Amino acid sequence: MKKRLFFLFIFVSIFSFASELTYVPEPNPLIKEKIRKWQDLKFGLLMHWGTYSVWGIVESWSLSPEDYDWCKRKRGKFPDDYFLYKKEYESLKKVFNPVKFNPDRWAKAAKQAGMKYVIFTTKHHDGFCMYDSKYTDYKITAKDCPFSKNKRADITKEIFKSFRKEGLWIGAYFSKPDWHSRYYWNPYFPPFDRNVNYDPALYPELWEKFVRYTHNQILELVKNYGKIDILWLDGGWVAKKSKNKIEKFYKDQINKTKTGFIKQRIVSQDIRMNELVKKVRKLQPDIIVVDRAVEGKNQNYLTPENTVPDNIIPYPWESCITMTQSWSYVKNPQYKSSDKIIRLLIDIVSKGGNLLLNIGPSPEGDWDQQAYKILNEVGLWLKKYGEAIYGTKPFTTYGFDNIKFTRKGKTVYIFYMPEKDRETNLISLKKAFPEKTEFFMLSGKKLEAFIKNGEKIVKIPEAYKGKIFVFKTHL
Repeated sequence: MKKRLFFLFIFVSIFSFASELTYVPEPNPLIKEKIRKWQDLKFGLLMHWGTYSVWGIVESWSLSPEDYDWCKRKRGKFPDDYFLYKKEYESLKKVFNPVKFNPDRWAKAAKQAGMKYVIFTTKHHDGFCMYDSKYTDYKITAKDCPFSKNKRADITKEIFKSFRKEGLWIGAYFSKPDWHSRYYWNPYFPPFDRNVNYDPALYPELWEKFVRYTHNQILELVKNYGKIDILWLDGGWVAKKSKNKIEKFYKDQINKTKTGFIKQRIVSQDIRMNELVKKVRKLQPDIIVVDRAVEGKNQNYLTPENTVPDNIIPYPWESCITMTQSWSYVKNPQYKSSDKIIRLLIDIVSKGGNLLLNIGPSPEGDWDQQAYKILNEVGLWLKKYGEAIYGTKPFTTYGFDNIKFTRKGKTVYIFYMPEKDRETNLISLKKAFPEKTEFFMLSGKKLEAFIKNGEKIVKIPEAYKGKIFVFKTHL
């Protein structure tokens, strides 16, 4: 439990720390406009899916020799022998056969839920490609993968096609580290941690092969998979050895802990991002690039994980948050309720961010029925109140207590999120608005309001008592 709490602390602290980093604005007007439009979308879908779903384990991380409680080797015949375990893990592609895969159903469910963009894991850290890369046989379309015979074998292409058809923006998640590639984890050396298992400065030719391999795989995606709006690069440790605050922060926190975490090496892993982004934008000129956790011009927006900032953040960002307790598929998952997801969305949007909600498909290629049900409930709420979410900006304050605000032009939206044990139809807005301010339901019906003890009180209809309620005022 202590390790899990520390891991949560790391996530929360990373974002608190990241909020102090310097955001480098994109100078290209075309990209700036694309980022602005993306900020208006507010709600997206993230999907972690790969061979790891067969075992129902955390994605990729059990291959990394770091002492994390949440990714211990618990499946397979050889959990106590790292090299045999890795071989067995990589053999999962020979049984991965998601015959229930139906991306049209997912796309329709996402659209109905009010989602406006999708980010799909084309390749996670384990190196397994969910698309038809010609640079590896460790992929969904390999001959020894049973799903390769399916007419929808190129899963990434099918997902992108289905979601485009429903009008959603397309994002390609791609892991920069690759724990299957001999150019990253060379078989001559044992892996030490998540990083490259040799010093690129001592083996420049080997590292150059990895750089070319990474560039080629990403260029395949932007060349062969239609319009891509977002290139979402994970594995922020694959970067130049820098003096930025993130590296120092990780190092300090890992040194402080007594929970058994292995101190990570800080290794120069320059994959020449500037050169890569230039190649990518030659093919897709307005693509947004998110080089996660790497400070600089190639991080067009920030992506804190499973946490929400305390205040309004003045640059583009999204919180990527799991719908269950895991990014990838697990048996008997514990889902967040639709009420909790709606509250998360409101909180994030009030602070200027987007919510990227993750679902992990099953090894058979479907979502749990509960996921569809919850998304449908979120979608019904957004049909009523979406005007207060989409295309909005933060107000002068994000809110207080159980009140949150957004703004669109001269209209300010007020979200009342009651606590279950404090249901009332009298809402105190304190002194957030002038005394003579009038308030209206989204339908335009005027609400009763008065001053009590110097605070502005708004009375909402009895029928909405105890429910999340949205109303507005005009400045």
